[in-house]
Amino acid sequence: MAGMSTPRIRAAGPADAALVLAFWRVAAEGTSISDDEAGFARLVGTDPGALLLAERDGVLVGTVIAGFDGWRCHLYRLAVHPDARRQGVARVLLDAAEARFTALGGRRGDAMVLERNESAHHAWRAAGYAPEPHWRRWTKPLRRS
Repeated sequence: MAGMSTPRIRAAGPADAALVLAFWRVAAEGTSISDDEAGFARLVGTDPGALLLAERDGVLVGTVIAGFDGWRCHLYRLAVHPDARRQGVARVLLDAAEARFTALGGRRGDAMVLERNESAHHAWRAAGYAPEPHWRRWTKPLRRS
């Protein structure tokens, strides 16, 4: 991994699909139902500024999805390469995500954080986020056509 310089943040584009999907296999905790070329294409096609990439010297060191639906600001897939953790990459990504939300008129960010990912809990708390125990995520897989 590159040195300790502040990462450069940019929005992902369609050409980044293979890079990001490979990165998530190394850096993300778990997988998502949308971790494929089609899911990636839908994300960057639907909300082109949502997937933020952190790079140092042209090397991908972190990602976060900062999606805004006009009502809520959602954070997903905050992932930092294992060799770049505890170097401020997550903080820079979250700052960029929060700036995006503020520019879009968002009022509060919420994050999807795995219960079992204790190290992530520390990072989110350090960034000012806290769990809301009165909420629980409900899901239903949708049929593919």
